[in-house]
Amino acid sequence: MKQYRIIVSGGGTGGHIFPAISIANTFRKRFPEAEILFVGADDRMEMEKVPAAGYRIVGLPVSGFDRAHLANNIRVAGRLLKSLRLAKKTIREFKPDIAVGVGGYASGPTLWMAASLGIPTLIQEQNSYAGVTNKLLAKKAGKICVAYEGMEKFFPSDRIVVTGNPVRQDLEEALDKRAEALKFFGLSPDKKTILVVGGSLGARTINRSIQGDLDKLFASDVDVQVIWQTGRYYHEEALKHLKAYRGMPVWCSDFITRMDYAYAAADLIISRAGASSISELCLLKKPVILVPSPNVAEDHQTKNALALAGKDAAIMVADKDAEQQLVPKALEIIHDDERLRTLSRNIATLAHHQSAERIVDEIVRIIEKKNL
Repeated sequence: MKQYRIIVSGGGTGGHIFPAISIANTFRKRFPEAEILFVGADDRMEMEKVPAAGYRIVGLPVSGFDRAHLANNIRVAGRLLKSLRLAKKTIREFKPDIAVGVGGYASGPTLWMAASLGIPTLIQEQNSYAGVTNKLLAKKAGKICVAYEGMEKFFPSDRIVVTGNPVRQDLEEALDKRAEALKFFGLSPDKKTILVVGGSLGARTINRSIQGDLDKLFASDVDVQVIWQTGRYYHEEALKHLKAYRGMPVWCSDFITRMDYAYAAADLIISRAGASSISELCLLKKPVILVPSPNVAEDHQTKNALALAGKDAAIMVADKDAEQQLVPKALEIIHDDERLRTLSRNIATLAHHQSAERIVDEIVRIIEKKNL
């Protein structure tokens, strides 16, 4: 059996890292002798998460463009040039059969240099609206694996394959463990559970919305409980607000170690609209209120959320409206069993199963075509 060598580039957030690791794990399961090298951004989350998953990673000094302070982009351009040189050196030394890009700062220089050196490339575009970097990289990509229909407006139609986004592989396994999950969080099986998540760093608007309406959430006639993941930046502030609500049914932490349990316990989820999170929610058939972050390139989270809301597969609350509308909307929905069932049924129709397997199929086809 041939010993494949692949480079996987993706990171910056969990939404890029976890799909990248899922693809690598699936490839290694199919080809145990494969050599897999990750390329990430020096100061980003992947430099910790990828080695923890058992893979070697090379860091590039690349960073995103600063739209607010244009003068800072002189340094950004310098880092990009250094990253291109390091990516070239890494590719020449590792000699991959293919380079796979899953988004994040490092994917641009890595896949650009791979294509320039004659290495086949594959892009995995997670969002319903393609970013500038992936549109440029697509011109030389062998395949573009996407999660949404209608991506022909961004990419060459003959190279698009609808695969969905890979998700963490332990999530579906925990869905039948609701009782175990509620026990893990110290919550009651007799109350409806709202899960609030905003990413590993947190989401300021979501946290402020919860903090501002704690009285409504824990009023005497409201029979709900809350799992609240604040993110690292907002945890201390959230704990200060909760001091006045001692004894209320709320589990609060900056980070959830068992997201599988959190999803299993939840009757309704409040979340940002990152592509990876949405893919997980579709697979898990979870009713969700999406609050898209306005601070992302091309406002792609709003486009992701609208793609679901237009099919009555999610509720969307705009970031600017969240502090007034989010908690009242959540309390309205959590007590409407028919609405919860409708949202669950509709979001399930958008799920793509075995996404990582299908992406690995495409990777293998590209490598085999190259070796003919």
